[in-house]
Amino acid sequence: MKSYLPRAPISSSASEKLQMYPEFLRALLYYRGIDTEELAEKFLNPSYDDHTHNPFLIAGMEKAVKRILGAIKNKERIVIYSDYDHDGIPGGVILYEFFKKIGYENFSNYIPHRYTEGYGLNEKAVESFKEEGTQLIITVDCGISDIGSVKKANDLNIDVIITDHHLTHEILPSAFVILNSKQDHCAYPFDMLCGAAVAFKLVQALLMRGDFGVTVGWEKWLLDLVGLSTIADMVPLVGENRVLARFGLTVLRKTRRPGLLKLMRRMRISPQHLTEDDVGFMIAPRINAASRMSDPRLAFNLLTSTDEDGMSDAFALELEKLNSARKGVVASMVKEMKHTLKERKPVPSIIVMGNPSWRPGLLGLAANSILEEHARPVFLWGREGGTSLKGSCRSDGSVDVVKLMKEVPPGVFVEYGGHTLSGGFSIYPEKVHYLEGHLKDAYEKTRKRMPEEKIFIDKKLSVNDADLSLFEMISLLAPFGLENPKPLFLFENEIVDQSREFGKSKEHVELTFKKSNGSNLKAIAFFGKTDFKQVNTGEKISFVGNLEVSYFNRFPELRLRIIDIL
Repeated sequence: MKSYLPRAPISSSASEKLQMYPEFLRALLYYRGIDTEELAEKFLNPSYDDHTHNPFLIAGMEKAVKRILGAIKNKERIVIYSDYDHDGIPGGVILYEFFKKIGYENFSNYIPHRYTEGYGLNEKAVESFKEEGTQLIITVDCGISDIGSVKKANDLNIDVIITDHHLTHEILPSAFVILNSKQDHCAYPFDMLCGAAVAFKLVQALLMRGDFGVTVGWEKWLLDLVGLSTIADMVPLVGENRVLARFGLTVLRKTRRPGLLKLMRRMRISPQHLTEDDVGFMIAPRINAASRMSDPRLAFNLLTSTDEDGMSDAFALELEKLNSARKGVVASMVKEMKHTLKERKPVPSIIVMGNPSWRPGLLGLAANSILEEHARPVFLWGREGGTSLKGSCRSDGSVDVVKLMKEVPPGVFVEYGGHTLSGGFSIYPEKVHYLEGHLKDAYEKTRKRMPEEKIFIDKKLSVNDADLSLFEMISLLAPFGLENPKPLFLFENEIVDQSREFGKSKEHVELTFKKSNGSNLKAIAFFGKTDFKQVNTGEKISFVGNLEVSYFNRFPELRLRIIDIL
């Protein structure tokens, strides 16, 4: 159950310290822990040079740079091994573009196939690298858990430099060096970088130490990839991440990548008006669609294509097709799951379902959909290659899914991991029929009573208050994301002038309100038909939402995004 609460008033001392800003902006800054002009200036006008950190503060960076510079000098064969998602692929492109820029040719990029190889550095790939004469592997967004594969590389006299950002474990791979600011002994001031950002830091350090004749500041053109991954990977948009995301969006709006431009054109996104929502909800899913539905190199090729190869539009078209196919497959899976749940009344306290025909790479998306409708933990499994069964899980907050899986008796899961609210697992086929029972028992032991979800309203507004000048003031706080959410506003007793449903299945709702000056203000509720109560023309409603501008028809249109109808 959600409870919407007003924010505490801004303190008089903070208001006085922030008096150079309008009262409305002053309050929004205060609610984000910004209560002095110095902090406000840093937040509102971040400096790339002053508010990013020296890459050599990352433990092991000096050693990594010396090894790579030595490899370049000796013309060693280098493999860049990156993950197959919206973080790993752009991160791999960052290193690809560095080596291309300095004119080094004896390298290649390798991205494992999601279904035949799985996540992380794998031993078969390492063996194939040895056959090609590889002497150095640089991982991107993976490797921190790959103890066996790194040992295999060592046995084959291949050095491994791991660049990663995932949580470290008690036992680490015996790599030549590990670049991960989450390591206990690392003095880097910020430990929430995404994988692509760690790769970018490595490039920064290489340019600082090497003599390549590269124009000073060239690496800033790589910030489009850093910003894309920082936003898409949902790392906290505070500190250095806020700077990387903000300047990343600036470069994305000026991007010189033909593939990205062609993709945005197909999505009817205006590059100069690109927002973090466009990155997170439009671009990133299409990059991920490559590995979920086909070959991850399609996304890599899109990001690295040039006008000279004439293939950028073909890659954009293929990703668009794959994303549409992905939507269709997920919708079909969810439909099957919902049908099964209809026959299981009442719906169990923890939902566990599986089918060998379900693609594990899509189960996280399906689990989100089931979770939204039934508000309880969801565990789904499918088949990945041969006989291996893999799955995804999501929590409604009533339980930590990793702790839950830890309570399952040994010998059921091959492996598992993740975070409090989401995770993944693989399971022995002969144990899968006992999974639901084991998870139910574990759930009864570990679940906590669901607290009322408290959501704070930044300010009460009326539809008459909403205008472009207000939106522009709010936009000073962007980019929005984890730990810097969009301001939330309460609109009370507003009369609905018009109401209509739209979308392929009429699943979305558009409400129109009449302002006192006679103009119309639209409010969009995506999936509003299923998530909220039915709203009729002439009805007086109260709702929670935020302001946004749509450029769908090339002209700015202010509208409201409805979060909840009260």
